[in-house]
Amino acid sequence: MDSSDNRAPMEQELFVAQGTLLAASPDMLDPNFMHSVVLICQHTAEGAYGLVVNRPSGHKTAEVLADHPLWSIADAELFFGGPVSLNQLQLLHKLGDTPVPGGMAILPDVYVGGDLDRAAQWWLDVPASAHAGLRLVVGYSGWGAGQLESELVRGSWIPAPGSSELIFMEEPKHIWRAVLRSLGKDAEGLEDLPPDPQWN
Repeated sequence: MDSSDNRAPMEQELFVAQGTLLAASPDMLDPNFMHSVVLICQHTAEGAYGLVVNRPSGHKTAEVLADHPLWSIADAELFFGGPVSLNQLQLLHKLGDTPVPGGMAILPDVYVGGDLDRAAQWWLDVPASAHAGLRLVVGYSGWGAGQLESELVRGSWIPAPGSSELIFMEEPKHIWRAVLRSLGKDAEGLEDLPPDPQWN
């Protein structure tokens, strides 16, 4: 163990790597996260930050970004990234730095952030079939120091390796079950459990 790292071994194991997907446990009833999948962008001793990847908000850029010269025309759907800072807009994409410069690589082919104007121009220039590679996300998911670790101990979240194929599935409503299935026998049957026994 690095002598500069004072965390206990168990605490270190609970730190999830950047790019990990956290699938909400089937019994999580918090309406912000029920059946959600969060892409972890950062997890340190100070806390954690991520984006929900499977929650379309039902709102469009023409409504929310009506003053933007390009996004008001593009009329893309906005996604709900989490309950924190709902006035904050971020880009989640797999386009790399050429069409959308300024993003941070979370996985080799998944980026957060970037130039909003360039992203809008890309959206307008490409066929609609390419649009699944870019999402506009409102808000984010945040945890204070030790909070995510406690939730992992309680089994509130099920970690899985992240991939652009899972994050940018054409039907976001299928991502939660797809993430659990990607774990094989380790999560076998969990994808069939509803969060409320009354659903059965």
